[in-house]
Amino acid sequence: MYPYKWMIVAISAFVLCCCGKMGPQRPSQRKGEAPQADTMTLAMLELNKQLAFAADQELTELAQQMDEPFALYEANTWMAILDKGDIYGPFPSTNEYNLIHMRMYDLKGNLLLDSEGSYRICRHELPACMDMNIRHLHKGAKARLLAPWYQAYGLKGTENIPPYTNLIIDIELK
Repeated sequence: MYPYKWMIVAISAFVLCCCGKMGPQRPSQRKGEAPQADTMTLAMLELNKQLAFAADQELTELAQQMDEPFALYEANTWMAILDKGDIYGPFPSTNEYNLIHMRMYDLKGNLLLDSEGSYRICRHELPACMDMNIRHLHKGAKARLLAPWYQAYGLKGTENIPPYTNLIIDIELK
């Protein structure tokens, strides 16, 4: 009976060591060489870079064709100030809630979002294109932004705004 006990232990150890789940495969590399690059990630980064470049070109052409005097502001966003508002009043504060009315359109002019709410700027409550540029406006000001997708809602979008959508944003800072 004693020899069978050791045989059962040996077979159990063999099964546990050899028949377990395989670990994840690593990229092949030779000793002393750097690991191979993740080609899928690099391809996606290159594609997004090309799409961002195309978005910048498209918005630059649109800014030149429109009647409003657009200027290139932060976050590669074109902005035309339509009404300067209270030029003697303060700029919006990052610590206070600011009442903002915004309308977002795609470049064909289709209304995607019409919203009014209280937001704090520079707190990631607004898309980056608005967050960075609204601080140049006084209370009561109205502006139009031409925002690239990567500074608006990015590659994920929202329920109202599709991914990779360049936007025309009308802002009123109340």
